[in-house]
Amino acid sequence: MRYLRGFGRFWYDFIVGDDWRVAVGVVIAVTCLYVATHHGFNAWWFLPLAVSVLLATSVAIAARQARRS
Repeated sequence: MRYLRGFGRFWYDFIVGDDWRVAVGVVIAVTCLYVATHHGFNAWWFLPLAVSVLLATSVAIAARQARRS
């Protein structure tokens, strides 16, 4: 059981890391991309755009929190 718990904690820390919002955003973006391509849309550009927006948002939130402290 200890190994299973450690394995789960590793993957949670690896996927979620410091910002859970980015992890949720990536899951939503990949899901939207899957649905779009499944319906025949050429949406290859959507994932790089989504990652750029998520990165910019994450950096803005971190900068705002750093200014407060």
